[in-house]
Amino acid sequence: AEFELFSGGFVGVDVFFVISGYLITSIILTEHQNQKFSILKFYERRVRRIIPALFFVIFCSIIFAWFFLLPNDMKEFNESTLAVTIFLSNFYFWDTQDYFSTNSTLIPFFHTWSLAVEEQFYIFFPLTLIFLFRLRQSLAFWLFGILGLISLFLSELYLNQNPETG
Repeated sequence: AEFELFSGGFVGVDVFFVISGYLITSIILTEHQNQKFSILKFYERRVRRIIPALFFVIFCSIIFAWFFLLPNDMKEFNESTLAVTIFLSNFYFWDTQDYFSTNSTLIPFFHTWSLAVEEQFYIFFPLTLIFLFRLRQSLAFWLFGILGLISLFLSELYLNQNPETG
């Protein structure tokens, strides 16, 4: 829409992360309060929602890559495929690509960085929340607030020291 205030294209991803985080937190809290929360069932629901579509896209991409990529490109494709399947593509592409280069639009799985972030959240957030509830439920809200402030501080510190990665 070319709104100057929202340039860069990340607002949609940010909004999605906020909504997803809110929904996941409310699901966990509701199930926890009703004493029906199971970490295994939580992960099973995430797997059922994400894995079939992801693996279908990977499978179709492999077929096209086999026929159209040159050996050097195939090597990079294979590395990115591995990173996608273990939900570390955000780190892989951060280390190997420039997000704003025109070449990034030609990388089949480049868009999966946000999926990797989402899945990392799904893996670690419930465990952290359960740990904090078991530690002391009344302090969980404050501990998450403190962790959030520490995270914000560290991200700002890192961004100031490495502005090219922003």
